[in-house]
Amino acid sequence: MKVIEIAVKTQKNSKRSQTEKHAQAVTAAERMSSNRATSAPTEQKLPEIDNLRHLDIRAPRYTSYPTADRFIEAFGPQDYARHLSARALVHAGPLSVYVHIPFCESLCYYCACNKTITRRYEKAPAYVQRLLNELQLVDEHLVGDRQLSQMHWGGGTPTYLRKEEISVLMRGLREHFELLDDGEYSIEIDPRAVDGEKIELLASEGFNRMSLGVQDFDPDVQRAINRLQPVEQTRQVLEQARAAGFTSTNFDLIYGLPLQTVERYARTMEDVIEMRPERIALYNYAHLPARFKAQRHILDADLPSSAEKFAIFEMASEKLYAAGYEYIGMDHFAVPDDELAVAHRTGRLHRNFQGYSTRPDSDLIALGASSISRVGACYSQNLRGVSDYTDRVSQGQLPTMRGIELTRDDVLRRAVIMAIMCQGHIDKKAIEIAHLVDFDQYFVRELAALRPLEELQMVQLDTNTITITEQGRRKALRVVAATFDHNVQANQHRQSLSRVL
Repeated sequence: MKVIEIAVKTQKNSKRSQTEKHAQAVTAAERMSSNRATSAPTEQKLPEIDNLRHLDIRAPRYTSYPTADRFIEAFGPQDYARHLSARALVHAGPLSVYVHIPFCESLCYYCACNKTITRRYEKAPAYVQRLLNELQLVDEHLVGDRQLSQMHWGGGTPTYLRKEEISVLMRGLREHFELLDDGEYSIEIDPRAVDGEKIELLASEGFNRMSLGVQDFDPDVQRAINRLQPVEQTRQVLEQARAAGFTSTNFDLIYGLPLQTVERYARTMEDVIEMRPERIALYNYAHLPARFKAQRHILDADLPSSAEKFAIFEMASEKLYAAGYEYIGMDHFAVPDDELAVAHRTGRLHRNFQGYSTRPDSDLIALGASSISRVGACYSQNLRGVSDYTDRVSQGQLPTMRGIELTRDDVLRRAVIMAIMCQGHIDKKAIEIAHLVDFDQYFVRELAALRPLEELQMVQLDTNTITITEQGRRKALRVVAATFDHNVQANQHRQSLSRVL
């Protein structure tokens, strides 16, 4: 699953002083702030750089609450099986399915995903068989609706699989689930690892959306992250996908990578906008070399400062606004007629482990190494290593490594945090009715902690509502959400979390 976050250290040995970089970034951001496109939201003045300290904290990306770092190993296969069986006790609508394909042919230095770098393709067919075995194990416990409204294949590189394995896996999924005609079925694509025939096969198997890994088109940046990918290669895959019938395409971009500047990244944005994918995910790079070995290939001195990254995001946002894209939240943009933009405007936006979603907040069955399921009031994560995962499944056991059963407080805070992340608005009365609490009394500390953000015009605190302003949604969404995260507030300086800026 795709989890890309940000944590950058200030380095004394920068190639140019942080003071110079800081001043240039602020100047660029202020220049862009005074030349905003008319299609952009109205309230978007860049906060004074001295106030960035209120935003530059460590916080999760909230694809779940509680977040995965709170899962415990006391939660095992029997617990997951129990929750699968308990779906009959509640109304259970259509399901979502996630399939993790961990294999890649080469190492991208920035990547924090769970992956296996190998050119030994014989590992792939055996892994696909274990996915089918896990699916059978899940099926033995799963009760309730078997209709599937959403499916996503991530990695790694899902198109590492050959056409035969893709068809075998899809056939197995159809044996256990009914894929709805209006469902959203997406797959992550590395343009370097796919051709026209495979794209046509994916379309014939029912995939209707794809996400293309792009990151940056600048050749120097690509060399610094060990991912050479010419613009024309990406353009060709995009054209092939559209010709094959894919209804929506997404570009994954990353800012904060080594050697990036406002001016250099502007050229990438111009190429992206010219190709006009329906959706864009503009991720903030998380530099955590202590956790992710591959990132040790990236020199700290080559990374842009927090202020310069802020300016890069501002520039990219400006160009997207001017091109007619709508800001969805966090790091997502979409063209106005895309289903994601429509869901955002109509209040039907949801968030799960794949990011923002148009589908109802349904149970998620996740298959493969490291994947995370959500069933009822629990989260369950599989073993991370491919060998550990395949060994456990081959023994006829669910490969659950850890998980968590949500408490009443967890369910309440999840509702508040997801309202922030998806709607940018909290209706206190609705929360009180649904969870039988006095909002202001229950969250007295959290409301007090929001006062500095109110002074920065990031939030509006009213008697019955909390509203994140437009600039708050762009710059402080994770900060506001983290205010209601009991685990973050208990330890705000956890080094395992990434910085917001």
